[in-house]
Amino acid sequence: MDLVTKPKLSRRIWDYALLTILAVIVLAPFLIGLWTSFLPTMQIAQGNFLSTKVSFQNYIDAFTQTPILRYLGNSLVISTATMIAQLIFCSMSAYAFVFLKFKGRKFLFGLFLATMMLPFEAEIIPNFQTVKAMGLLNSYSVMVIPFLTSAFGVFMLRQSFMQMPIELKEAADIEGLGHFQFYWKMVLPYNRIPLMTLGAYSFLGAWNQYLWPMLTTFSNDFRPVQNGLRQLQSEETFNDWGMIQATAAIVVIPTLIVLFIGQHYFKSGVNEGAVK
Repeated sequence: MDLVTKPKLSRRIWDYALLTILAVIVLAPFLIGLWTSFLPTMQIAQGNFLSTKVSFQNYIDAFTQTPILRYLGNSLVISTATMIAQLIFCSMSAYAFVFLKFKGRKFLFGLFLATMMLPFEAEIIPNFQTVKAMGLLNSYSVMVIPFLTSAFGVFMLRQSFMQMPIELKEAADIEGLGHFQFYWKMVLPYNRIPLMTLGAYSFLGAWNQYLWPMLTTFSNDFRPVQNGLRQLQSEETFNDWGMIQATAAIVVIPTLIVLFIGQHYFKSGVNEGAVK
């Protein structure tokens, strides 16, 4: 018994040691940045990172001397609108590919998948010319309209919808439910975990965009937070590294909240599935 237990115990110790080392490597840059956000800029410039003179002055300066709240508001509007649009259009498209029978369905779905092979950088020029011709530059619309739907989102939800028991559709047909009623009352509740996953994915994707906003927004009224940070570094606050670190920490908070909430609901869904 001991001969069997000791190798398992030693292997578990090595596994946890390796995971601890990897966690330290991953978290170290974030923790260092968070710590320096509480230090005065002079101490950061001198390399004195072990000082105990910490304060929230950098955060106060970030909120009072920079338009960080405006950047956060812009990103929140853009990310929320993009998330809602993708949940609606991707779920409807996936429903059509699974439950509606029409000619060329597989071919059309193949075209959807083919668009996933194109990098976003290859679409920037035609997309920019399109939104410029429509007069959408420097507005919320230019940040949302090109991302109203997602081929990845359609693919993911289609695969989830295909796992639904066919008996549910047959029972809905017997009860006289139309397509929209079946979609709203049965398909969406049954697939809430994939929908939450897509919602978190689309929200974070929109929140972390950098290249497209840099090309299409030119004022603080519509500039999202990632580009706002870059703008702050190019202004008179460039040398105030304490405040820059504080604004970077503030930007990360919504991302962590979304990941925490998404993980909570994902675990809840897994536990419910195990009980069933």
